[in-house]
Amino acid sequence: MPDSRDKSTAFSANRSLQCGDKIISLDIPKVMGILNLTPDSFYDGGRYQGQDKYLDRVEEMLLEGADIIDVGCISTRPGAREVSEKEELHRLLDALMKLVRQFPDTIFSVDTFRAKVARLAVENGAGIINDISGGNMDEGMFSAISELGVPYILMHMQGTPATMQINPSYNNLLNEVDLYFSNKIEHLKQLGVNQIILDPGFGFGKSLGHNYSLLNDLPHFKRFGLPLLVGVSRKSMINKLLGIQAEEALHATGVLNTLALLGGADILRVHDVKEAVQVIKIVKAFRNKGE
Repeated sequence: MPDSRDKSTAFSANRSLQCGDKIISLDIPKVMGILNLTPDSFYDGGRYQGQDKYLDRVEEMLLEGADIIDVGCISTRPGAREVSEKEELHRLLDALMKLVRQFPDTIFSVDTFRAKVARLAVENGAGIINDISGGNMDEGMFSAISELGVPYILMHMQGTPATMQINPSYNNLLNEVDLYFSNKIEHLKQLGVNQIILDPGFGFGKSLGHNYSLLNDLPHFKRFGLPLLVGVSRKSMINKLLGIQAEEALHATGVLNTLALLGGADILRVHDVKEAVQVIKIVKAFRNKGE
């Protein structure tokens, strides 16, 4: 299997994504701020459900330097309860329309595994679809993305949110994630989908060891020639290792984000935008020897 570790020594250049009527360049890494409109997400569940709260939160993240806002209406923490499509749409659509109206220049991503939700999200202003299931939880997702023409975040997950952390196991983690991406990318490209962002899925069907092994091997996935998204913000791979709670994991998240950037990450998906922006600036200065 090809090793592209040598390609991780510089930020990806001269690439851009067409997100509906907006374009975002990936000449330097970008920050995706997380907006959870859920009552039960692992870190900030219920915190931004009121209209004033989520509008204020998005304004805060944009002022701190967020390039993309990722809106999620279903918790995907381990063991999370199933939420119906009707409930997901009820949480999403009114909020998304208000967000797009108040922040018309902002690129909004919608975190969903359902094709119908993806279609309605894009119709109402979303510019990216972020699918934790890689099309495995709705067979219509890939066709929907082909028709919608927006960038698609293809994440690796073993199992479902309800089962993914019940003794996750692999014969060869890197080979299996690589094969998963290879097959999914081929399928998507056959449908005419070329704007694909890869997410290794830290914390989704991985043990503590699996997560750090994947992070160490992150440069390998540059071989696909596609942008890489990394989401490690305040996750259990930090908290279990250090014996802390998510509320205490800000500094350690910064360390992992630094390692991710050094490994070739193009997008950091985070709860704490200001700190992620600072990490990117520091790593960029490090790359450029302070110039």
